[in-house]
Amino acid sequence: MSDTPNELPPDVHEAIQAHCAEGDALAASGQYEAAIGQYNAAWALVPTPRNDWNASTWILAALGDAFFLGGHIDAARKPLEFAMTCPGGLGNPFLHLRLGQVLFEAGELDAAADELMRGYMGGGPEIFANEDPRYLEFLGTRANL
Repeated sequence: MSDTPNELPPDVHEAIQAHCAEGDALAASGQYEAAIGQYNAAWALVPTPRNDWNASTWILAALGDAFFLGGHIDAARKPLEFAMTCPGGLGNPFLHLRLGQVLFEAGELDAAADELMRGYMGGGPEIFANEDPRYLEFLGTRANL
C-alpha cells in the first residue's frame, strides 16, 4: 500500500490506467460492451475497501457512463451511487448529472430533479450541452434556471 492516502501502489495504478484508457477508447468509438469489460477489469484491481481510493471515483464514473450510453440504464445506477461514496464523488457535477438521468429514466422524478440540480449547480448549463435536451427541460419544470 502507498504511504499517501487514497493513492494506489504504482503498479496497480498503472494497470488500472491501462484498462481505463482501453475502455475510454472503446467507449469513444461506441463499443460500450467492450468498454464495460475494461472498466470492470480495472475495478477488480482496486483493493478493499474500494471506496477509499481516488481511482474508484473515476473508474465508477466511466463504468456508469458506459452503461448509460450503452442503453443499460438500470445497470448504470449502482456504480454511480457507489461513486458518490468515494473520494470526490459527492459534489462531482458529472456524477450527479448521470445519476439524475438514471433516476429520471426510472421514473424517480423528485430524486432525479435533486441530482440534476446538483449537476447543474456544479457544472452550469454547459454540463447539459451534449445531453438529450429533455433532461434540462425537465429540470426547468422544477426550478428557475
